[in-house]
Amino acid sequence: MVAGPLGGLALSVVKPLAPMLALRAARWQADLLRLGVRLPFFMVHDIGLLYAAESEQRTLGPRVVPENLGSDPGAPIALRTPALMRMYEEFIRELERGEQSHRARSLRLGDALLVVLLARLLGGVAERDTSRAAWVAPPLDLDLYRDLDAQLPALYAARGRAMELQSLAALERSRLHLLTAADAVDLDTLRLLGMLGPESGAAGALAHVDLLAALGSPATNDIVNFSLQLLPSILETRRTHAAGTHASDGYAGVGTKGSIDSMVLSELAWDDDELARRFIENEVLYYAREEAREESRRLHYVLVDGSASMRGDRQIFARGLAIALGKRVLLSGEEVLFRFFDSRLYEPHRARGSHLPVAQILGFRGERGRNPARVFAQLATELALLKSREPRDIVVHLLTHAALHVPRQLIADLKVSAHVFGVFILPSDGVLDLDYLDLLDQQAVVDHATLTKETARAQAAVEIVGNAAGGPPSRASREVRTSLPPASLRR
Repeated sequence: MVAGPLGGLALSVVKPLAPMLALRAARWQADLLRLGVRLPFFMVHDIGLLYAAESEQRTLGPRVVPENLGSDPGAPIALRTPALMRMYEEFIRELERGEQSHRARSLRLGDALLVVLLARLLGGVAERDTSRAAWVAPPLDLDLYRDLDAQLPALYAARGRAMELQSLAALERSRLHLLTAADAVDLDTLRLLGMLGPESGAAGALAHVDLLAALGSPATNDIVNFSLQLLPSILETRRTHAAGTHASDGYAGVGTKGSIDSMVLSELAWDDDELARRFIENEVLYYAREEAREESRRLHYVLVDGSASMRGDRQIFARGLAIALGKRVLLSGEEVLFRFFDSRLYEPHRARGSHLPVAQILGFRGERGRNPARVFAQLATELALLKSREPRDIVVHLLTHAALHVPRQLIADLKVSAHVFGVFILPSDGVLDLDYLDLLDQQAVVDHATLTKETARAQAAVEIVGNAAGGPPSRASREVRTSLPPASLRR
């Protein structure tokens, strides 16, 4: 079990200067095997460290001289070992000189993102590897990676290495494809996922699948660029004034709870035994201050239309706005979850801590038509149950198009349990004519001209986020119409 993956490191040309880096590579290999990307450990180790470790943390060059590696007489490909290793070293050096690897190292990507990056890069090599080897995950024992180089020749010779050499031959055939894929890596998406996405320690196989789906979505890059354009305004520090929850001076009454310095002085007139009894039975009186009851945090439902009517610019705007709105809500100390819908209402994705489910927002694909009545009937029922169990304010942020025809009664039912903000994105020649608009607490209309102008689109999104997440919902329905120029610029 140990000689197999560790002995293969004799073919490695990247040497980490700390054993912890090699242990990280072992975790990458285990995660890749769970994803079905089957490659030898030394290859995952070397390419992963190029993207994860700075040059001061590693050295480049063969860890074992090729001529010192014993050949497998039963494997004719072993005669090509020196040539394959020279090819591999040249490939690694070329990959290390690339701009994308430099940028990736500066981002300090977490393990979950590195696993997804390696899966995107090496998936083609795994498909071209005809050996179909049953690779074993390397051990996760840090001590095994200390002073390993002296043991590599013996570990390499302990097993036949035809499978590793066939993987190198597959890499040789895929070299141009792999270098092209490395240059095409969308690091902006990885940057956004690193800033707002899940913690790498919490990422399992399903999280890796979501990240792969996000990187494979055709519209991902446009949504990411729009989100990165909005984030500086969303993260901008703002000062707000608020009243405290405790009175600044004076007392409001007498109670049986308090500190020694607020005890009613007449309590000291009791004799020692009676005062001790009153302490034990909680009968001692204290002056009490008036305290305001703190309101529970609001729950924000970001409901994103994922139907075919939201393709193109509308999809980019809605999902970028959802990410920005979610981040603003988290910064305000409240809770947020995201749900997509088309003809059905999909499962919720809840933000955890300061991390948003960015991968799910970017990678969602809905192909089930449209059925607004069914979706909003289910949503109204779910929120009514939630409200009965957890009596706190719920705010629904609806991001959709101008032709979302929902029965008026369903919106009225939804309003019993939640405040509703609507953001409606118009087509090029569309108008907003829905019979339930007067039931909404607030609405924003984004016309097609705004979507086609980069600056106006960003200003419209920032204004919507400020109106939706900036304060408590008003009782009367208000309309914020964002067009060219945005409402915030019109006087």
